[in-house]
Amino acid sequence: MQGLAVVLFPVLLMLFALAMERVEFRLRRLTVREQEVQEFLDKASHDDVATLAQEGLPRALARFHLRRRRGLSEDEDIDLTERRAS
Repeated sequence: MQGLAVVLFPVLLMLFALAMERVEFRLRRLTVREQEVQEFLDKASHDDVATLAQEGLPRALARFHLRRRRGLSEDEDIDLTERRAS
């Protein structure tokens, strides 16, 4: 029984390490630069912060950048959102 543990432990440890490497790779792709977070916190509207709380940072940043690219103010963005919901 101890011989089996001696053989299986290194194999299981290597498989665990490979799995963690894949997880780390996926997390690295999802990271957001510190500069983007700082810009978001400085200039985000109330709705952007609500989106952050409900849906997470990637969705909130996407909405924030979309609104900035369009050059819309917060009120215009709310009007567009209400029109889409109707």
